[in-house]
Amino acid sequence: MLFNLCKNSVGICRTQYRPQVLAAASVTLLTFCHGICLGWFAPMLAKLQSPNGSPLDFNASVEEGSWLGALICLGAIVGSAVFGQLLDIIGRKGCIYGLAIPHICFWLLTYFAQSIEYLYAARFCAGMTGGGTYVVIPIFIGEIVDPIIRGRLTSLFTLALNTGMLIGNILSSHVPYHLIPMVVISLPLLYLLLETFFPESPTYLLHKEQEENAEKSFKFYYNYQALNKQDVAQLNVKFSDLRNSVMEQKTQTEVVTWRDFFTKQAIRAFGLGIILMLMNVFTGSFALLNYMSSIFVVIQTDIDPNTNTIIIGVVQIIGTVSAINLVDRYGRKFLLIISNASMGICLAAFGMYAFFAEETSVDLSAYRSWLPLLIMTFIIFACNIGIIPVTFVVLVEILPAKIRSKAMSICLSFLSVCTFTLLKVFPSFMHTFGLSATMWACATFAALALFFISIFLPETKGKSMNSDNLK
Repeated sequence: MLFNLCKNSVGICRTQYRPQVLAAASVTLLTFCHGICLGWFAPMLAKLQSPNGSPLDFNASVEEGSWLGALICLGAIVGSAVFGQLLDIIGRKGCIYGLAIPHICFWLLTYFAQSIEYLYAARFCAGMTGGGTYVVIPIFIGEIVDPIIRGRLTSLFTLALNTGMLIGNILSSHVPYHLIPMVVISLPLLYLLLETFFPESPTYLLHKEQEENAEKSFKFYYNYQALNKQDVAQLNVKFSDLRNSVMEQKTQTEVVTWRDFFTKQAIRAFGLGIILMLMNVFTGSFALLNYMSSIFVVIQTDIDPNTNTIIIGVVQIIGTVSAINLVDRYGRKFLLIISNASMGICLAAFGMYAFFAEETSVDLSAYRSWLPLLIMTFIIFACNIGIIPVTFVVLVEILPAKIRSKAMSICLSFLSVCTFTLLKVFPSFMHTFGLSATMWACATFAALALFFISIFLPETKGKSMNSDNLK
């Protein structure tokens, strides 16, 4: 009964989409693993900085802890640049296999760490995987799935990341240090095994003039069964459209030059991409997640840190699931507008609460056990229904196909630089100007982003990956 219901469904459970869903789920397994790395860090850093509670033979100072936090961004810059270059050289599948290498190195360095330098190298490797996944996986998913379900399956990337972060927080808080790598390292090995069952993307194969393999790949991902002449004709039309679109791009020139980055379409796409990256960083979502404990200490909340972490992690997942269900129904632009508007209001409200907690003598004892957490859950939910997942869906869709891989690498390197800057500046800004001013600054940026998106960002829902989506 359930199988027949899924078979006749108009959603992602339709039989023709099954290989696309399985491929997207398998490739995002590494994103889940990377999420565990991110979630592992915050509770473990507190243990490493504890004079008597460090699980290793050394302690991390405050300065060393800040470098542990920021080095993942430097690794992401290298990872996005390296895999952005390799994407068109060794292919999407080659990069998908390669992403697992620095991730496995992370867990090996973590397990055998004898000094802080081992953990520096481990965090840098984690950043390489993270930066690479943001380039490779959205492009791969975008090229193998039907435009009707592309938004949902690309958003699966963020769901896997957030779920991994929740698991990482739980493991780091309750499982012995050396047991975690021994258990988790099996996941990237499983990931490598699963990827052997899925072919290269048909778009890449067409670019490499492997038309026969491209057709086989296309038929695989669209679950070709040749049940009747109508199905065969429809599939042939879809493949012909894809082939003609790729061939049209190849007639211009085979080599990507700097001139391709300065066409009218490319400049506009880059401008939108840079704004999207700035919005993703400076609305403050990633900084809030990294400094959540410090923020709640400043406003003197009564919330237990472990309980708070788990609640925020669950809210992240709920927000991402909501985005997956809404992104192909209501469109990318609508979700980004709702996300920015909601986050701006909630950030301003949190700033107001912080102002009363920091600057006045108002008695907040009746509220501090629930109100800060409630507002923060709204902030995290708001950013996870749009700003975090949808940003990367839109970025893949607006960039010209010819320069997409390299342009993604540039945009994500810029994202990593901005994230590194924010993570280093956020604590100092909060200390100098206060938490309230920091929250209001993020709210102001959300308001500016809302204005920009409403006026300038085109809707890309349902459009081909190989057309000009800025028209």
